[in-house]
Amino acid sequence: MAYGTFARPWELEEVPMTIVGGLDIHRKQITFDYVDTVTGRVQRGRIAPADREHLAGWLAQRFGGRTDVDFALEGCTGWRYVAEELAAAGVVAHVGEPADTAALRGGRRHAKTDKADSRHLRELLADGRLPECWIPPAHVLECRALLELYRDLRVAHTAWVQRIHAVLFHQGAGALTESVMRSEAGLAELAERAAGLSPAGKTQVVTALEMLAVLDEQLTGVHRQLLDAARQLTGARVLTGRLYGVGPITALALCCWLAGAGRFSSARKAVRFTGLDVTVHSSDGKRSPGRLSRQGPAVLRWCVYEAGKTHARGRAPDHAYYAQVKDRIDGKRAALSEGRKIVRQACHVLSELGDDALARCDRRGVPRG
Repeated sequence: MAYGTFARPWELEEVPMTIVGGLDIHRKQITFDYVDTVTGRVQRGRIAPADREHLAGWLAQRFGGRTDVDFALEGCTGWRYVAEELAAAGVVAHVGEPADTAALRGGRRHAKTDKADSRHLRELLADGRLPECWIPPAHVLECRALLELYRDLRVAHTAWVQRIHAVLFHQGAGALTESVMRSEAGLAELAERAAGLSPAGKTQVVTALEMLAVLDEQLTGVHRQLLDAARQLTGARVLTGRLYGVGPITALALCCWLAGAGRFSSARKAVRFTGLDVTVHSSDGKRSPGRLSRQGPAVLRWCVYEAGKTHARGRAPDHAYYAQVKDRIDGKRAALSEGRKIVRQACHVLSELGDDALARCDRRGVPRG
């Protein structure tokens, strides 16, 4: 998904467009709907299969050499290659925020179809009502992809560890210490416990350990790439040096999803974008307990939460507040509160840097030419 904030609606006189269209992206085909604003002629159809080669050929055939073509598309899976091919063909891409784009459709009186979706995007773009997302530079998209992969690997690693604990408990082998997988002594303890398991249980544990070995190897490689990327991004280097608890990977995530001039008009909106704000539903005097919205990038939310937990340390600058919230509610709520503070602080720092936060630098911090 193309996470970002809404761009300022452009005026037709500011950006003259002769061709205005919408693209509805699916795995098997791309449905298009565009109109020539001079002649009023509307063209509809499909591009199949949906891949770079066929999209590039279609764009070259229909709009080769033109610079007055604009297309809208939703920021769903597949938007990246479509936006890149549009830009390569000289077509201006406008990525719409999926939820807000759907909300502007209103109540459905007819069946939802690909043709209706592409027409809806075209009409929003022509009217200047498309809720646009920020399109990050290519190197930021690459960093985002690595961050998402790193989190997926971490989640899979945790799941395999939990499987081992579950097998041992299910067969009455006793509980293991939390860090048993991280040392030779711990692995020896696991082997001793696993000796009393059934044949199927032993196979489960052996398989889980083999999967953990593979995941550890992959995690090491991706972690190295992320550290290298963080050292070469100006905003990530600044955040690492100025915010307590924010390491290179968390700083890289904050920079990739929050940096850019004019992204957020207030730090509160950045917290809402991260999905750490509390939503409450109330109706007729009845109020449900608040809960996290969990909207926006899960990777960023995960990184910020882990950074918030570092304030449990006695030497942390905001430890007093963390301890107060932990005593009053619990440690999880305290970490979330610290996470929100980190997002607000990072938003202010990145706003000061502007677009320079996304500039690449060498390992000494010197901007590249």
